[in-house]
Amino acid sequence: MVAYCASGNRSAFAAETLTQMGFKDAASLKGGFGAWKDAGFKFVVPRDLTPAQQKRYSRHVLIPEVGKEGQLKLLDSKVLIIGAGGLGSPAAYYLAAAGVGTIGIVDSDVVDESNLQRQILHNSKRIGQPKVDSAKQTLEDLNPDVKVVPYQTRLTRDNIIDIFKDYDLIVDGSDNFPTRYLVNDASVLLKKTVVHGSIFRFDGQVSVSKPFDGPSIAVYSPSHRRPSSPPAATKPARSASCRALSGCSRPTRPSNCCSALAIP
Repeated sequence: MVAYCASGNRSAFAAETLTQMGFKDAASLKGGFGAWKDAGFKFVVPRDLTPAQQKRYSRHVLIPEVGKEGQLKLLDSKVLIIGAGGLGSPAAYYLAAAGVGTIGIVDSDVVDESNLQRQILHNSKRIGQPKVDSAKQTLEDLNPDVKVVPYQTRLTRDNIIDIFKDYDLIVDGSDNFPTRYLVNDASVLLKKTVVHGSIFRFDGQVSVSKPFDGPSIAVYSPSHRRPSSPPAATKPARSASCRALSGCSRPTRPSNCCSALAIP
């Protein structure tokens, strides 16, 4: 047993007391931590939230299951969101507010006026801009702790592995079945947990797929039942309020998954 203090004086008394109490091989670090540091030996300074972060995330820190250590882990986590539309928008917004440190966003589309009824990451001044750039500006304005990585592309068999590989969690808000099954296949290959969200008119669904620890899309919707596109895919009717409910439900799923990282 080695006792140490700043200079080695108090730890010397501590080591002597421990020996008198019957502890064997009790010793004091000569010169204390100061001497250790001056000698160039390695040491680790415990990481802490900055004063600004302590204020911003104070409500998280008050939750016993999260606390300071959990918030630091959230800041270190990486979540990839597929789609910056009606489902991806509220999910991304709340994850950024919660302090998820890196958020990747995949979307090849540009902002259209018809998007603004439900896609809260965008506004009228950004019509015609790539959605990923609009999302990046909104999220980084909301929380400067968050790094947003834009991918203005469609997911394909050629790029999906490279995009997925560095993220802890995937949030799937895509609007077509081929992409959903491509996401499923890549997540199984890379063992990535996926939070799925979908909506049709007034019906919404949220689910979590953890490869090899529960069913995936390929299980509860087998390949022979895969339609090529959702119903009324040309101009589907989309309820803004229902999109918001489904989209806002989804951050609780990534947050729960990230809380697995966050819980000390």
